[in-house]
Amino acid sequence: MDADAVVVGSGPNGLVAAVTLARAGRRVLLLEAADRFGGGLRSGELTLPGRVHDLCATVMAMAVASPAMRALDLPGVEFVHPPVPVAHPLDGRPAALVHRDARRTAQGLGRDAGAWLATVGAAAGAGLPLVDLFLKPLGPWRTAGAGARTFAQAARFGLAAALPATTFARRAFSTVEGRALVAGMAAHSVRDLRAPITAGYGLMLASLAHLAGWPLVRGGSQVLADALVAELRSLGGEAVTGHRVRRLSELSAPTVVLDVSPRQFLAMADLPAGYRRRLARFRYGPGVFKMDWALDGPVPWRDPAVAEAGTVHLGGTLEEIALSEAETNAGRHSPRPYVLAVQPYAADPTRGGHTFWAYCHVPAGSDVDMTDAIETQIERYAPGFRDRVLARHTMGPAALEAANPNLVGGDITGGLTSLIQFLRRPVWSPAPWRTPLPGVFLCSASTPPGPSVHGMGGWQAARLALRADPRKS
Repeated sequence: MDADAVVVGSGPNGLVAAVTLARAGRRVLLLEAADRFGGGLRSGELTLPGRVHDLCATVMAMAVASPAMRALDLPGVEFVHPPVPVAHPLDGRPAALVHRDARRTAQGLGRDAGAWLATVGAAAGAGLPLVDLFLKPLGPWRTAGAGARTFAQAARFGLAAALPATTFARRAFSTVEGRALVAGMAAHSVRDLRAPITAGYGLMLASLAHLAGWPLVRGGSQVLADALVAELRSLGGEAVTGHRVRRLSELSAPTVVLDVSPRQFLAMADLPAGYRRRLARFRYGPGVFKMDWALDGPVPWRDPAVAEAGTVHLGGTLEEIALSEAETNAGRHSPRPYVLAVQPYAADPTRGGHTFWAYCHVPAGSDVDMTDAIETQIERYAPGFRDRVLARHTMGPAALEAANPNLVGGDITGGLTSLIQFLRRPVWSPAPWRTPLPGVFLCSASTPPGPSVHGMGGWQAARLALRADPRKS
């Protein structure tokens, strides 16, 4: 194919970039090294025949909220919602539940009801314009419904979001339940919860539960990836698997968009010395140890309400989760790790039975088997869980990176989610998706706005590419 644009890598950002370019009239060639498209959107039979497991992303809060993904309107993709987006079991008391409705959630928090509505509820009440603003941190800021009110709401949100999660939780909430919910949400950042802006990660994710829900794609995340590839092909684009690009010199096109990590880019290209030094300073975060199970029935939660949740945060109180994340970020393995679990069957009965997955955070590149630690945390809140296991599958950092080279050292966030790298991702630039090489752009989760299935890195890179070469726009 004589391509106007080549996109390397078919994670959600690469796929969105390819479709965006194709919709603008470009002849697009998408190249993927793996034998299946999707990157973090892949699904497969990891345990038993007929059991559909997602290799990485399952819950799609950002996908339904992102302006890049909202604009796609892909046929064949159905987002399904569990009865409860998130549950947080606790020892000796009912689980804290995050419902789609903010007021119902607040009612379950007792004397913290007002605090939840004033923080998470207020962010959700600001609506999609606030989400759009934060998903486009470097512009353009002209979004539907945005105005002075949105910027004022963003300023109020930012004051809380800049805080460490531990500080925010203790200042804003007084109950064990309220503080635990903040910790469970903020721990998605894979950071020490005493670090700045970890509150922001928690607030945004919690508010999305009210604003958009935490849905799954019916049939598995692969359905979304395949729909994006089908859309690209319907626009005349070509998509090829099993083609690894090792050097940029292999490609011949006016525009090249790379859904790769900075480490890969450094190996692929001859870069100016100054940019190379800046890119080499990019830091990766801790890794994860992921487990998938085929079960003979639902997880036997001690609190039956947890069975209705799509996502379950395991780890106990704010103090326990903060200790676990601090140990991980210090390079140690927590004996009682924070465990993020997903039970897809709560929303999607089409995956061949009761599939269940969970991961805990571990030091980058860890080779420690965390099976017992993860299952012990599950048993803590669901005694008898191990008796339900028909088959299990584990992936440590090395296996995750082998399956997807963007997951350097098992880092699923595309790079350390620190304050510095929120501003410098992967380098400080008003347009960090643009590289010094003419016509070459980066779009992975190592670019703003960072991790999650939102496609914004691909949208931003494609937008810059179209502006640089507008002949067919």
